[in-house]
Amino acid sequence: MFVLELTYTAPVERVDELLEAHREWLDTYYDEGVFIASGRKNPRDGGVILAVGDDRGQIEKIAAADPFVIGGVCAYRITEFHATKTAAALAEYRERRP
Repeated sequence: MFVLELTYTAPVERVDELLEAHREWLDTYYDEGVFIASGRKNPRDGGVILAVGDDRGQIEKIAAADPFVIGGVCAYRITEFHATKTAAALAEYRERRP
């Protein structure tokens, strides 16, 4: 599992110009089952995405294709972790300890 933390590198007004394209990009990966949660940080200086996958390289490629990245308004920090304990609703994402 991966935590993708977005940090805005441009004024929020520039971010807002790309927001619709970013939402469409999000929807693509929700539909594919890669993203399971996302939202803005508070204060609004970026966002967070919770993603599932076995391949860090693939997650990095997905992040690089975000319209926010292409538009030069955010940077990503990607943290991989093993979800060995979850809420019951997320049981299908539990992993065995490496």
